[in-house]
This record gives sequence, C-alpha cells and structure tokens, in this order.
Amino acid sequence: MIDETIAEIREMQTHSSSVVAVKATQALSELAARDHATVEEFERDLERNASALKRANPSHASLFNAMETVLVNVVDRKDTVDEAKELLDEVIDRVVEDVREGKSRAAQKAVSTFEDGETFLTHDYSSTVLEAVETAAGEGRDLTAYVTEARPRFLGRKTARRLAAVDGIEPHLLVDGAAGSFLGECDRVIVGMDCIVQDTLYNRVGTYPIVATANHLGVPVTVVGSAAKIVDDGFVFENEYRSPAEVSLEPIEDVLIENPAYDATPTDLIDQVITDNGVREP
Repeated sequence: MIDETIAEIREMQTHSSSVVAVKATQALSELAARDHATVEEFERDLERNASALKRANPSHASLFNAMETVLVNVVDRKDTVDEAKELLDEVIDRVVEDVREGKSRAAQKAVSTFEDGETFLTHDYSSTVLEAVETAAGEGRDLTAYVTEARPRFLGRKTARRLAAVDGIEPHLLVDGAAGSFLGECDRVIVGMDCIVQDTLYNRVGTYPIVATANHLGVPVTVVGSAAKIVDDGFVFENEYRSPAEVSLEPIEDVLIENPAYDATPTDLIDQVITDNGVREP
C-alpha cells in the first residue's frame, strides 16, 4: 500500500495538496499489520516510510507537516510494539481529521471578512476560497468575482462555473494577462495557497504577477488555507514542472517549453493570511 501510494503521489495531478497529505498519512496504517520484533525496529520502519512518502512530492508542505506530525507523536512514545502500533493508528486518525477539517475551518474564518457589495479577484481553483465565498453569499452578501482562467490548465474556468451557480454572486471570467486591467475595480484579491514557507507564498503559477500588480495598485491581498500548509523550518520547496503538452499540443521546433506548476510570492506583498488558527498579517 505504501509503495503504491508513493507511486500515485508522484504521478498525481491534483489542485489539492491536502488530498496528497491524507493519502500518505493513511498509507502508514499498513505498518500496523507488519511483524516487528522490537519497538525500535517498528520506529525505524515508520521513519523510513514517512521519509519516502515525503520525498514522493517535495512541493507539498502539508505532506511534509503530516509526516512530521506522525513521527513526533509516535516515535519514542511507547515501550512495546503493540502500544506503538495502537498509538500510530490514533495519530493517523487525528492527522487526517486535522488536514481535512483545517480547510473548512479556515474557510469559516474567512467568511466574516467579506462585505456586502464587495468585488474581489481570485486565481485558479481553491476549494477553501470557494467555500468561504459560497458561505458568505449564503448569508446574504452580494459579491462580484473576477476569476482568472489560470492557464495553462484552466482550473479558473471551473471556479467561474461553480460561482455562476451561486445566488448573489456575479462572476466574470478573464485571461490571466488581463488581471491588471480589472484589479482597479476590485476591493481585494483573495487566493488559496499551496504552502507558505518562511517568507514566501507558493501557489499556482500566475499568483505572483497578480499579487505584485495588486500591491502596486494598492489593492489588498488575502491568502486563505489550512495552517497545515505553513512551514517555518525544515522544508525546502521544490517546484513541479508539468508536461509541455499543457502549453502547446504540438511541439514547436527549436523552442523549449516551460511549464512550472507554482510560483513564489514574497509574503511582504500580502496583507492578510487566514488559516484555521485565525486571521493574521504575514
């Protein structure tokens, strides 16, 4: 199960790093069924597999945090193999719940920041941002949303379609390069996060130019996501480079096609970070 999960994570094309973290954490339950002569042997097996799962996708901080949380709460905590395995199962359940519920709790914290009549711009597809927007609209606030397509995978179109189905929201869809033409009409930018590592936000490519332009125009920027995606130390983000076919279906002679999944935004361009732990400045 663990080897299959590692392979799946390496190939996974998902907008949700939380899905990756949950899959990896649940895979560790396989260790409880293995034979271990001593608790030290069990803990070495746990450490080895948690490290392998972390390496499967080094761009996801929530995966890193989930594996670290399991290790900290299991290793050197029990004296027998059975006790350690029982503890592992308990910790896995807690970590999975925290990852899954953290996004919704962050979204609920963000709801109160929306004002009736607000116009905002968002990029790509963030289930956390969408939950916050939909809840705010459900509470009676009328909102106008400018949504960038989020090229080259166009997940912003998915966002626009979902917002179009919500009463009280007027969605506008635009190409990424047109963001600067409409930011002046917006009260703020609100985006999700892949992760925040020290003083850098890593998010879907295209976030940085939008945030930088908003900063130049004096438009506030809000980032929403689970606290599990924030890392202060021990994690080095590695970008993911996707297939050139997403950019051009046909090869272009003598042209190297670049297709990074994420870009890096300095947090000093961000006005507000909302997580399940509350609202704060970066």
